Amino acid sequence: MDRFSHGHQGTTCGSGERETTASLATRAGRDALLKAGLPSAQLDLVIVATATPEHVFPSTASLVQDALGAASAGAFDLSAGCSGFIYALTMGVAAVRSGTAEHVLIIGAETLSRIIDWTDRNTCVLFGDGAGAVVVSVSDARCGVLATELGSDGSGGELLILPAGAAISRRAFKP
Repeated sequence: MDRFSHGHQGTTCGSGERETTASLATRAGRDALLKAGLPSAQLDLVIVATATPEHVFPSTASLVQDALGAASAGAFDLSAGCSGFIYALTMGVAAVRSGTAEHVLIIGAETLSRIIDWTDRNTCVLFGDGAGAVVVSVSDARCGVLATELGSDGSGGELLILPAGAAISRRAFKP
C-alpha cells in the first residue's frame, strides 16, 4: 500500500496483520448487540455478508456466532458483492416477519485490501476493509424496514471478478 492508496477518496485501506473478516465482523456484531441491549444468547440467526471470507467453510457467520457466544443461533454467509448487506438485511427482515426468528444479527464485513491489485489506480482507491452490523428484532413499534427491492445485472461480471478458487479452474471459466 502506498500514500496514494491510503490518502484519497476517504478510503480506509488495510486492516491490521492479525485482523480478519471474522474479527472485524465479531467486533461490529458486539457493538450492535451492545447498542440493542440484547444478550448474544437471545440471537436466533447471524448473517454475514462478505466477499472476503477466510474460508469457504466454516462460514464467517459461524465463526462470529461462536465468538459471540450465540450457541443456539443459526449462522450463514451471504455473498452478493457490494449489495451484500442489503441482501442480508432483506433475509434477516424476512426471517423476523415470517416468525422463524425473533432476533437477527446482520453484518457486512470485508477485508478487500488483501485481494486488491494496488497497481490498478481505477479500483484500488474504491475498496477497503471494515464491518458494520445491525440487530433486527420483533417489535410492536411502528418502525423498521418498509420494503426492499432486489435485483441484479450480471452482464458486466467479467469487468470485476474474483475467481472461485477450489470450485472452478481459471482455465475452465468462460464468461
